Amino acid sequence: MLQAGLTDVSTDDLKKLLRLLYRKEINCPLNPVELARTGLQNATNPLLGQLRGLEERAVWAVLTAVLSERLKR
Repeated sequence: MLQAGLTDVSTDDLKKLLRLLYRKEINCPLNPVELARTGLQNATNPLLGQLRGLEERAVWAVLTAVLSERLKR
């Protein structure tokens, strides 16, 4: 099965996840419980498909890169 990466996750949800990381309000590595606890349950599959098992700094780097690319357009 082909994965769409993070294209299925809204920019608002990516910003929310980055904000949660910045405020230390979500724990990494990410898991379904953490995402549901913070209101990101709708984006669980694509987020975990790309970010599962990554430590906080790596998640931060991926989110920053994706958001930079999106906001540049």
